[in-house]
Amino acid sequence: MTETTALALSATLTTGFDDAVARTRAALSEQGFGVLTEIDMRATLEAKLGHDMEDYLILGACNPPLAHRAVDIDRQIGLLLPCNVIVRRDPANDTDILVEAMNPNIMVQVTGQPALAPIAEEATTKLKAAIGSLHTSGN
Repeated sequence: MTETTALALSATLTTGFDDAVARTRAALSEQGFGVLTEIDMRATLEAKLGHDMEDYLILGACNPPLAHRAVDIDRQIGLLLPCNVIVRRDPANDTDILVEAMNPNIMVQVTGQPALAPIAEEATTKLKAAIGSLHTSGN
């Protein structure tokens, strides 16, 4: 089941971290998203601060046709792109992996641009499909 909040679309998986990352990448790809950036927060915080934390990966996902349409409406929308998708181990239960994507409707709320609403809805539909498919792709 995919949960939706004002901030995120999310799913909880009971699988290995690497498996969750691979499945998330594949699910995003099936919905037309490519991963442009990858930030390993665990490794970064360990290297820069000596801080140990649970597995935590930020994937910067982009759907080029949707991004193009959004940028045509508001050039500053690039500040909210790409769509960040987090794959992280639940610190309260290390057998659970959380997959969370930014709720695209935030773009409309933050910018006050009603013309972005159809793009945000389409992005939401695609991200929900990607995250929802994680439950049927091996969990």
